[in-house]
Amino acid sequence: MTTPRYYTEPVLTLLARPTFTTPSHLPVNWTGQSTDGERLAEFAGRLCYMSQHNPAGRETREYLGNIKKQGHGSVLEHANYSILLEGVSRSLTHELVRHRAGFAYSQLSQRYVDESQASFVIPPAMVGEPALEDAWRAQVEQAQAVYVDLVAQLMERYGWVADKVHRRKMAREAARAVLPNATETKIVVTANARAWRTMLELRSSEGAELEIRRMAVAVLRLLQHEAPGFFSDFEIYVAEDRREAARVGFHKV
Repeated sequence: MTTPRYYTEPVLTLLARPTFTTPSHLPVNWTGQSTDGERLAEFAGRLCYMSQHNPAGRETREYLGNIKKQGHGSVLEHANYSILLEGVSRSLTHELVRHRAGFAYSQLSQRYVDESQASFVIPPAMVGEPALEDAWRAQVEQAQAVYVDLVAQLMERYGWVADKVHRRKMAREAARAVLPNATETKIVVTANARAWRTMLELRSSEGAELEIRRMAVAVLRLLQHEAPGFFSDFEIYVAEDRREAARVGFHKV
């Protein structure tokens, strides 16, 4: 067993974004800079009123700003973004997966994956406080050592199981019970722009738990760069607790 890796920040990778093809028989008079996801939402909105000729001459992001202001968020549901989250704890994902509408999740399985080399996420409240970090590390490393020992003993206990893969699964699914909530996990999260907005509004706020709030702010930065037309009304700021939070301009679009 090697020394575990410790995360103090999440690691995000954008895996997928929308690709949009304009139907030749319903061309839109596009203006301004935009991405495929933003154009998809604008096309869907204009289809409702057959306003492809863009009578107001709005740029795509101006058009989407008006959509958000009017609360017509349904057209945002057409644009899906997939993000790989790493360096997050199982405590965080336990909260994240409560967001169901518009979301899809695929998470690392502790039942199949060997956690003897697991990494851990330092709780934000302890980062930079040596005494707290040292006490915490001692506990998680002890838990990991117990996990390794239990897996070895359980492999012996189930020695009569001929299928070695199934035997390992039986051992790991029992031993994982000693691993802490801070165990690092990886999860692919896919959601439409409207669902992302709802989650970000709730989880980037000052009242959110610190680790998921940190993750939400990181996701917000990524999506603001990727599709500002959907997320530009969010403002990131330093809250009273000296940590970053965000607030939204248009509530629950």
